Amino acid sequence: MLRALAVDDERPSLEELLYLLTADPRIGTVEGAGDATEALRRINRALESGPDGPEAIDVVFLDIQMPGLDGLDLARLLTGFARPPLVVFVTAHEDFAVQAFDLKAVDYVLKPVRKERLAEAVRRAVELRAAERRGAAPRIPVHEPDPDHIPVELGGVTRFVAVDDITHVEARGDYARLHTDRGSHLVRIPLSTLEERWRARGFVRIHRRHLVALRHIGELRLDAGTVSVLVGGEELQVSRRHARELRDLLMRRP
Repeated sequence: MLRALAVDDERPSLEELLYLLTADPRIGTVEGAGDATEALRRINRALESGPDGPEAIDVVFLDIQMPGLDGLDLARLLTGFARPPLVVFVTAHEDFAVQAFDLKAVDYVLKPVRKERLAEAVRRAVELRAAERRGAAPRIPVHEPDPDHIPVELGGVTRFVAVDDITHVEARGDYARLHTDRGSHLVRIPLSTLEERWRARGFVRIHRRHLVALRHIGELRLDAGTVSVLVGGEELQVSRRHARELRDLLMRRP
């Protein structure tokens, strides 16, 4: 039986979440908080009470975008505690999954919350908490990201796209659109971060807006002094500052 805390600044959303959690037989007790600051005070009391104390909290169901201290800020603070509660993000925004799982979130549930989807998040929290109490497993979230995959949201379900399947990446401000042969996915992570992270995996910058995987370049085209590449059936412009480096890399490619 989990002891839960639900956090959302929108009262109707909070009441709906409390209703759904109360109806789940695996939830023993559930409280609500209208913002992250109130939640932090409640979590501090829980930590002072100890894991088996009367104020203890096992899992926090946490909205992300809230005024003042937001959900990601609160989750970052919790990582500094020795035995923090588990965190399940419940949000209307699908673009924070990468940051959420970097913060060891158990799950990432999209609004409007479906009963079945929330039940899956509760199941994961129950299994993790039970394993901790038995001392049978470390605190590793179910969706722990790895360097070979990146989490994306599809229809309220978090899936993992293999980095090797990504043909190119397009900058969209603070976001990036990942392109594969089967479609594209928007993630909230800057192109410059992906360039640094994936440089050793054969990704190269060809333009201020594009990062491409060398393995997926089908053609290098020269036309009236302009350079472009064919990647995944799409022709992408290569800027002058990147053209020479790209040609050298392609010439050395096995």
